[in-house]
Amino acid sequence: MHTILPLLATTDFPPIARESLDTVQVNLGYRCNQSCVHCHVAAGPHRSEEMSREVIDSVLAFLKKQQIRCLDLTGGAPELNPHFRYLVESAREAGVARIIDRCNLTILEEPGQENLAEFLAGRAVEIVASLPCYLEENVDRQRGKSVFETSIRALSRLNALGYGQEGAGLALNLVYNPQGPVLPPPQSELEATYKRELGERFGIVFNRLFTLANMPIRRFGSLLVSKGQFEPYMNLLKSAYCDAHLGNVMCRSLLSIDWQGYVYDCDFNQMLDIPLIRGRRRHLHLADLIDEDLTGNPIQIADHCFGCTAGEGSSCQGALARR
Repeated sequence: MHTILPLLATTDFPPIARESLDTVQVNLGYRCNQSCVHCHVAAGPHRSEEMSREVIDSVLAFLKKQQIRCLDLTGGAPELNPHFRYLVESAREAGVARIIDRCNLTILEEPGQENLAEFLAGRAVEIVASLPCYLEENVDRQRGKSVFETSIRALSRLNALGYGQEGAGLALNLVYNPQGPVLPPPQSELEATYKRELGERFGIVFNRLFTLANMPIRRFGSLLVSKGQFEPYMNLLKSAYCDAHLGNVMCRSLLSIDWQGYVYDCDFNQMLDIPLIRGRRRHLHLADLIDEDLTGNPIQIADHCFGCTAGEGSSCQGALARR
């Protein structure tokens, strides 16, 4: 099932351990209205996996018990889960200070999602939106025809609601992924270019740009293998390793939950089916950990971890070098 894992399992990546838990990242399912080339989840319109209401209630119980500060919702397109809005509202009521929706922007124009933007703004949900380039040709090549045009309309709509506007308290952050087996350029420089290009051409504003390295797993990993680029890309990641990033990698303070409620050290481990291990226990469900402090627990590593520490570093919150 995981044909890439044997290529990654043997590693000389340094051992790391967990610190205090700050963020719970929940994958609400693999269904998406897009099928992107770089997607490490291999999400798409024909995927049917989605988190049930029962598992979502387990997530909410965990958030309350552990007093989690940040809930990070991802997919697929997380908004396509029928319980998405219930989870957002319940998490707010439970006192979760920060809720992130990893939004592909085009979802705002899908049938049934006509008032999604207003819903997110009304609950002060932070939006982290995928936009792999400020040029139409590059975006449509990676994500599909007319995706750029639809994304620009969505960003304009979000701006009109206050997202990205100074003093509005509605954070709008964009995400950049490289087009191929290369490292992202310096985040601060690319952010300035995005702001200039999107502002001058479309009047769009946003808060920050996050640059993420493409992980050599799932759809992108298979593409690398088919083109004979897997080993060169891994060599690139390893040659650009930066020890200074180890203290900031996201798996130290984040817990990743799959659509069935099983627990992983990060989203990438989830996609490789490398579960969090607690003592002799593995394939743990969220309910198994509701009373446990995971501080000091060893993090499961493999060669793909070099993707988080190469160059400026890469995490769900962008380059690690800026922290």
